[in-house]
Amino acid sequence: MKLVLSSYGGRGDVEPAVVVGRELQRRGHRVLIAVPPNLVGFAAAAGLPAVPYGLDSTPILDLQRKYFTCYSRTPWKLKTLSAMARETERFAAECWAEMTKTLVSVADGADLLLTGLIFEQPAANVAEAYGIPLVTLQYFPCRAHGQLLPFLPSPLSRMAMTVNDWAAWRGTRTGEDAQRRELGLSRATASAPRRIADRGSLEIQAYDEVCFPGLTAEWAKWNQQSPPKRPFVGALAMASPTEADDAVTSWISEGTPPIFFGFGSVPIGSPAEMIAMIASVCTRLGVRALVGAGGTDFGDAPHFDHVKVVGQVNYATIFPMCRAVVHHGGAGTLAACLRAGIPQLILWTLPDQPFFAAQLKRMKVGAGRRFSTTTEKTLVGDLSRILAPEYVARARELAPRMTTPAQSAAAAADHVEDFARLRCAV
Repeated sequence: MKLVLSSYGGRGDVEPAVVVGRELQRRGHRVLIAVPPNLVGFAAAAGLPAVPYGLDSTPILDLQRKYFTCYSRTPWKLKTLSAMARETERFAAECWAEMTKTLVSVADGADLLLTGLIFEQPAANVAEAYGIPLVTLQYFPCRAHGQLLPFLPSPLSRMAMTVNDWAAWRGTRTGEDAQRRELGLSRATASAPRRIADRGSLEIQAYDEVCFPGLTAEWAKWNQQSPPKRPFVGALAMASPTEADDAVTSWISEGTPPIFFGFGSVPIGSPAEMIAMIASVCTRLGVRALVGAGGTDFGDAPHFDHVKVVGQVNYATIFPMCRAVVHHGGAGTLAACLRAGIPQLILWTLPDQPFFAAQLKRMKVGAGRRFSTTTEKTLVGDLSRILAPEYVARARELAPRMTTPAQSAAAAADHVEDFARLRCAV
C-alpha cells in the first residue's frame, strides 16, 4: 500500500509518526513522510523518504515559549501578547498554505493519510477531498473527555474541551474555508475533531492507558466498534542508540546516579543561569547532574565538575541509570521516565504540559511546576519531594505496566494496516 504520513512540530511531536512509518515500511509498504524542513534530516536518518512540510518549526516553538512565559509572568502586557498572537496567526496561515500544497501533491493516489496532532486540519481536508482514509496520531488525549482535570467534574471537563475545539475552529475558520474551496470542498460546518470523528477516522491514542485510566471506560463506545476507532497503543519512541551513549554511561558509572535535566527542542531563555541553578541545587542535594541540551545552546554556560552537559542520548538506556528526571513535560520524555521506573519533575511552559504533570501527581510518581516560577528554592523542595522513598517505590511498581517501544510501534502499525485494508475494500 502507498501510505503518506504528515507530522508537524518539534522532534518530540514528529517522532511518533516516524516510529509508525518506519514499522510500516519494514512490513513492505511504500511510505512517505512529510515533516518540517528542519526535521527532514531526522526522518531521513531514520530511513524514511521525507519531504518538507510547512515552514521551519523552530521559530514558532520559540515564539510559543515566549508567549506563554509572558502570559504567565506578566499577563498585563497586552500589547506584547497581542503582537505575538498576530505573529503566530501569520505564521500559521503561511504554514498551512505550504502544508496544503505538499499534501495535495504527495497524497494523490495514496491508500491512506496519517497526520500528527499539530495542524491536523489541513490533512483532514486533503483526505476528505481525495476520499481516502484518515488516521490521526495523538500522543495526548485531545478529544473531549472528562478525565483531563481531576479537580473538575467530568461533565465540566468535557464541556471545556468541546468549547475549546469550537473556539479554535472559529479562530481559523476563514483560512480553513479558503483551503477547502481550493480543494473543491464545501465550507466546514463543525470543528475539525468533530468532522474527523464523523468521517469514521482512526484516532490512535499514542500514550499508555495507565496515565489516564478513566478514558478506557469513557471511550468504550469508540473501541467496541470493529475496527476500534480510538485504540490505545502506548507511547511511540525510537529508543535508538546514539553516539553519546557509551561516554555518558561511563560517566554515570564513575559516581553516584545523577539527576537528568532536559528541556526538549524549545530553547530555554537563559542557559547560563539555568546551569548555575542546577549546579547549586545538586550541590545542596549532594547529587550529580546530567543535562540534555536538546534545542538549547549551553556553549557559553559555566562549567561545574558535578554537572555534565550532553547532546542527544537514548532515554531507554540512560534514564534507568538516573535517580530522577526533570523535564519540560513532553509526552515522549514522560513515557520514557515511566518505563524506566524513576520519579520525574515537570517544569512546564506550554499549555498541554501541566495536564501531564497533574497525572504524575495523581499516580504519585512525580510533580510539576510552571517553568517560569521555578527558583533554586522551589527546585530543591520539588526534587526532595520526588526523591522520597515512596515516590521511588511507586515509580518502580508502575514501570512493568507500561508498554515497551516495540509493542507500541507494532500495535500502531497493526491498526493502520487493518484500517487501510478495511476502508480500501469498501
